[in-house]
Amino acid sequence: MNLIRYSYTIFLFLIITCCKGEKDTKPEGENTTSSKSEFTIAFGSCNNQVLPNVFWNDILEEAPDVWLWGGDVIYSDTDDMEFLQKNYEVLNAIEDYANFKQAVEILGTWDDHDYGMNDGGRNYTRKKESQQLFLDFLDVPNDSPRRQQEGVYFQKDYKLKDGLIKIIVLDTRYFRSDLVKDTVSAKRYCPAPGGTMLGVTQWNWLEQTLKNSIADFNIILTSIQFLSSEHGFESWGNMPEEVQKMEDLLVKSQASNVIFLSGDRHISEFSKKEVQGLNYPIIDFTSSGLTHSYTGFKGEPNQYRTGEVVSDKSYGLVKIDLETKTVNFEIKGEAKKLLESTAYSYPKKP
Repeated sequence: MNLIRYSYTIFLFLIITCCKGEKDTKPEGENTTSSKSEFTIAFGSCNNQVLPNVFWNDILEEAPDVWLWGGDVIYSDTDDMEFLQKNYEVLNAIEDYANFKQAVEILGTWDDHDYGMNDGGRNYTRKKESQQLFLDFLDVPNDSPRRQQEGVYFQKDYKLKDGLIKIIVLDTRYFRSDLVKDTVSAKRYCPAPGGTMLGVTQWNWLEQTLKNSIADFNIILTSIQFLSSEHGFESWGNMPEEVQKMEDLLVKSQASNVIFLSGDRHISEFSKKEVQGLNYPIIDFTSSGLTHSYTGFKGEPNQYRTGEVVSDKSYGLVKIDLETKTVNFEIKGEAKKLLESTAYSYPKKP
């Protein structure tokens, strides 16, 4: 059986590689150009390196143009950088993931468990060293600007026949100020003023990135949820002023068709919010639980939720058609089973 499975994996790898062409090897920051009109983003989060990694062949068969790690790539809360590095090596040694890496471009951000500190923020003492190990895992070149900057934020453009897609990767760990514990209710954290999610430097970078964007779609990857916050766990809602700052920036920049992708929660769901001054709704697509999920989920409030919560292990697909400006959002489970989906038509860029 092992021989059969190995042969199938190699066959699948060759088929996908031939269909998609060689993995992008352009220097980071340069546009990736394609003659097609459709673009598929696959993404996910919460991936324990010592649990079965069951999805990599399924995701490979989806033929994504890019894979986005939404955080918690591994579970390794530690101050020991040797231990952290070894856990990345455990994931890299998984055969299906190793084959996946050879065929699909990979970008991503971290969350607390690969950052190194549960619910950690700017006060984690080994964040500089941890950043280099995370960039090693992503195979970021040694001469990359990401090696010199503080934080793992990044952006890249993809130019297609009928438009441009910009992927913006945020870092919600390196600069984030302390959260305020909720001492009144059973929730973990409560909303509090005065904190920062991204820090001054990253906020300035994001403002310029959105202001100067000519993309038809701007995809913002954030490890924690942007819209859903009533649950009381980590979210942008822990810092309401930062949520408002982001919404104000979207309106001010008039960046086209911003879509948020998030992780962290061990559930998957779609959230939607109308914001005055934008001619499209804000969508926050949460995909969380690649190796383990919140199977005991009994429900929680989310005023922005559309559709049903998925508490099975899953990954996410975002299928963008630049010709029609439509986007299909899909939550997929084992054997590529469609668990939940939604679709939206977006306005053309002015």
